[in-house]
Amino acid sequence: MNNKSILPAIWDVPDVFRRRLGDQAGRQRVMQADGHLLIVLHQPPKPGEKIRIGRYFWRDAKGEWNSSDLGSGDGVLVRHLGQYAAAIDRLEKREEAAEGSAAYFQVISDLSPLLRATRNLQAVLQQAREMGDNHKVLINARDQAYELERKAELLYNEAKNELDFAIAQQTERQAESSHRMSISAHRLNVLAAFFFPIVTLATIFGADLHHGFEDWNAPWPFLAMTGMGLLLGLLLWAFVSSPIESAKRVQRDHSEARPPRDPGR
Repeated sequence: MNNKSILPAIWDVPDVFRRRLGDQAGRQRVMQADGHLLIVLHQPPKPGEKIRIGRYFWRDAKGEWNSSDLGSGDGVLVRHLGQYAAAIDRLEKREEAAEGSAAYFQVISDLSPLLRATRNLQAVLQQAREMGDNHKVLINARDQAYELERKAELLYNEAKNELDFAIAQQTERQAESSHRMSISAHRLNVLAAFFFPIVTLATIFGADLHHGFEDWNAPWPFLAMTGMGLLLGLLLWAFVSSPIESAKRVQRDHSEARPPRDPGR
């Protein structure tokens, strides 16, 4: 059992609060009884963390605030929200430095639980404000939680758009590569078809013609023929592998169509 997931024993809270809490925090929520207000929140979820660690905020009947692990005073909720802001800022820096679909997917995976927790946090603080007679601490915390939720949602959408763009770009590159290979194969097939009849006839009837260079200044005729063959092969390779205009156009369109970042985030 996690000690941080139960109320501190020194808190003089109504017994109904302790009876409604189990060994773990459960969902984020707010309770009210006898002028006391208890807010059950979650610490910012860490990457790969499966169980949410609870954090409790108690406002007694005198209006004084206490927390389970962030001290006391009116600033306890501000400190809690500051941890969420720091976690979102870290993911924002990772998203800005991300390159490739794997990096964006990891940012989205780490951001998803943080976005859900922030969204529920804002809803709980809104409910607490309604129960807390418009207490200024709750109003400010609610407004700050709304800004955090908006920032996390914008970051999530931007990372998802970047991931979709990276996947689409890679798919188009693969399609363009397949297109280039098919054109190269077609060019080779055309060349093979053009020379196939003469090669077949030469194979059947033979074409061992005397040209007078058999014994002339050996081995220079052979070396000249080999060099000419390599040169022609190089020219043929350059022709078959020459870039296709559509590939250049696709790359240019990718650079121009990259989605701009949201300046208002």
